[in-house]
Amino acid sequence: MTKRSALASLLILALAGRADAAEPLKIGLAAPLSGPDAGFGQGARLGAEQAIAEINRAGGVTGRKLQLVVQDDAADPKQAVAVARRFAGSGVRFVIGPLTSGASAAASAVYEEAGIVSVTPGATWAPLTRRGAGLLFRLSGSDAQQGALGGTLLAERFRGKPVAVVHDKTSFGRGLADEAARALKARGGQERLFEGVSRDDREIAALVAKLRALGIEAIYFGGLSAPAAALIRAMREAGLTTTVIGSDGLLDKEFSQVPGAEGTLMTVPSTPPRLPEARGARTPRGPEADLFAGPAYAAVEVLRQGIEGARSVEPAKVAAYLHGGAPLRTLLGEVAFDAGGDLVKPPFAVVAWRRLPDGRLDFAGNEVSP
Repeated sequence: MTKRSALASLLILALAGRADAAEPLKIGLAAPLSGPDAGFGQGARLGAEQAIAEINRAGGVTGRKLQLVVQDDAADPKQAVAVARRFAGSGVRFVIGPLTSGASAAASAVYEEAGIVSVTPGATWAPLTRRGAGLLFRLSGSDAQQGALGGTLLAERFRGKPVAVVHDKTSFGRGLADEAARALKARGGQERLFEGVSRDDREIAALVAKLRALGIEAIYFGGLSAPAAALIRAMREAGLTTTVIGSDGLLDKEFSQVPGAEGTLMTVPSTPPRLPEARGARTPRGPEADLFAGPAYAAVEVLRQGIEGARSVEPAKVAAYLHGGAPLRTLLGEVAFDAGGDLVKPPFAVVAWRRLPDGRLDFAGNEVSP
């Protein structure tokens, strides 16, 4: 090789390096843009687009602009896996989503194997971050964290009094109940009864008899609205004034029709701050879109600060930085992740079902101190 050709080769390599450095950094968005959850997905898309546009206007991340790559998973586990594989094959190294627990559970192994960092704005399934995934983070509280808060309420508000933990025999309800019982025990309490119950009248009647015999003053109920409502009706008909503490599984119109539900305490995810409308927005966002616009915007902020903190676009290095618990400023407030990828301080509120002046039973605006 002549001296001139060697210099030419070096110049080509240098120019290629500059071109690589100037290439946009791809950020994937896996969200339901079709199907019954499309409203949530559209909100996530708007939030992610707005965050990336603002970051790019400010110069990008480590000198590189961001490029959003959007894929529709329809909140379907099979489609979520297909989306994850497409991202892996197209050079995407960071992903916002999936939004739902089922889609996240199905796709997480693909992201992990491909070395892709994913930040889910909404998946709450507790085992999601307990399966050895080192590249997955979530901006919502988990079901386990919500159950633990319920158990803490039971321990602190009814210290020294007979309490019970009940679930509706679903995996969701049992998971909440297990965490509530664990939190209760950690604070020096112990349930007198731990039992599962369905909507079957005989099962409910037998459980109410046990609650009466044990003098139970409060129960933590892990599960959905229908069996909780049936249990409360039966307790009130039996003359029991037992207080019920539940999760956002109680969010249902049927529950609001139960006269004896007044005074029920419920843990719910805190409402995310509303993302201001983007400049030039043609149509206002609906309430479904608002639920995920802010969290998706915050997910982009998390990735930006993770890359800047790690001083690298290597997913493993970014994940290591985020796992270190560094405080990150986001639209949702200051957040930090633990070693498993969960929020150190999950955003939950405690509300009480109260009778309104017009006779309706509602929890809106009835936040109480945890």
